[in-house]
Amino acid sequence: MKAWLAGAAALALTGCVSVAYSEGAGSAAASSAGSDSALRGADALGETDRALHDRVLTLDTHVDIGQGYATAALDPGGFTRAQVDLPKMRDGGLDAAFFIVYVGQGLISPIGYEDAAAIADDKYQAIMRMIRGYGDQIALATTADEVEAIHASGRLVALIGMENSWPLGEDLSNVGMWAERGVRYVSITHFGNNQFGGSSNPNLAQGDPSEDPGLTELGRGLVRELNDHGVMVDVSHVGKRTMLEAIALSRAPVMASHSGARAVYDHPRNLDDEQLRAIRDNGGVAQMVAFRRYIGEVDPDLAEAERVLAQEFGFTSRQEYAAATDRQRDAYQARLRELRASMNDITISTLADHIDHAVQVAGIDHVGIASDFDGGGGVGGWDDASTTPAVTAELIRRGYSESDIAKIWGGNLLRVMRAVEAAAR
Repeated sequence: MKAWLAGAAALALTGCVSVAYSEGAGSAAASSAGSDSALRGADALGETDRALHDRVLTLDTHVDIGQGYATAALDPGGFTRAQVDLPKMRDGGLDAAFFIVYVGQGLISPIGYEDAAAIADDKYQAIMRMIRGYGDQIALATTADEVEAIHASGRLVALIGMENSWPLGEDLSNVGMWAERGVRYVSITHFGNNQFGGSSNPNLAQGDPSEDPGLTELGRGLVRELNDHGVMVDVSHVGKRTMLEAIALSRAPVMASHSGARAVYDHPRNLDDEQLRAIRDNGGVAQMVAFRRYIGEVDPDLAEAERVLAQEFGFTSRQEYAAATDRQRDAYQARLRELRASMNDITISTLADHIDHAVQVAGIDHVGIASDFDGGGGVGGWDDASTTPAVTAELIRRGYSESDIAKIWGGNLLRVMRAVEAAAR
């Protein structure tokens, strides 16, 4: 786990880390970089762009949930500090999202597995509280057909993904239990190797080898179990060797739930062209992620300004940020947005560069979009769900047709879901 470098804004350095109060609270301010049409925010979009956006089913494949989710501490039924809540989804026309059962990697031991399973269960119960509490507004989908039916009913769509298979322990029958609960993708690893295979970011301090060891025997069993239960194999956060072995073994298409293109920005979390082609050849989909520090080099001046701002507020650790008052966090977030708006922030334009490259290498049928909201994600112009139409506007500006945009925003992912469902049958 790397140091907190710039308060809550630097959560991105450690990967997907759910927090109750996200760095993207409120509408993102405009940035001076990139295309003006994409960065003024959803409210300033032309009627044509918004109409196209509203016709397309938009599906975000990675939304984390914060501490106290679906309680009085963080009620998704109202406008919150989180980047995603139900009003922001409706405002921004974000129709569907995978809400994530996330557990950061810990000890590979019986005690570690027990602790991880308890954390995973808490996350699952929180997601289900939201669905039960707001059943008139959002419903759980477990198949591609259900996604479309719920959307047609006028409700928002919730799906469930599991980030890090560590909580499954060494009992592969747990796959069936989580599939029964509605989980429809499971990532093999997170930061650090686990009992199933190698991570794109091994934990060297904990003794992980620098070279990806590939799938373990238990990992090969995991891929088969996921196939058998109609659950997508997620290769984001997964080491290259482990990822390629999983693709070779899987009898169904795989997905990368939230990754970037390594040719655009060389980060270990991103997919190189060989990996993108492997996903294409497998029939899968690579969801390009809107995570500043995964997809671009943050301006050193902006990074330093963020660090100084965090120190000014006394936010030198996550614990200090979590212990702050609402007024302190609001003031900090407002100042952070002002900083990013006035300096060279990473924007929707950079996200679109990753989409362009992935489409060029893998093809239009194998690329999608993920925010990683409330887990560190967000870029200038798309820093919460309410500004989602700005992403569509940037794709229009770059020449993508409505058919192309429909594929990128959800059509490709639904195709993969259907293929995975068929393989299970």
